[in-house]
Amino acid sequence: VQVQITIRSHRIVKAEAIDYPQSSSRDQEINGYAIPQLDDETLQAQSAQIDTVSGATYTSDGYRSSLQSALDSARAAGAW
Repeated sequence: VQVQITIRSHRIVKAEAIDYPQSSSRDQEINGYAIPQLDDETLQAQSAQIDTVSGATYTSDGYRSSLQSALDSARAAGAW
C-alpha cells in the first residue's frame, strides 16, 4: 500500500491510498471498504495511530507503514 498525504498548516487535510493490491476480486472487495475507512481515520487521528480495519489486517498494516513514512518525510521537510 502506498499512501499520499496533503498537509496544510501542519494538519493532514487529505490522505489517499494511491497504490494497493487489486489483482484479485478478494483484494478489490477488501480494499474497496478498507481503504476509505483508513483514509477517513487518518484525517480524524492526524497521525499513523489508526485502528486496523476488521478483515483487512494486511491492508491496514501496509497503510499504516506507508502513512508513517509519508509523515516522517513531511516532518523532515518541515511541513509536519
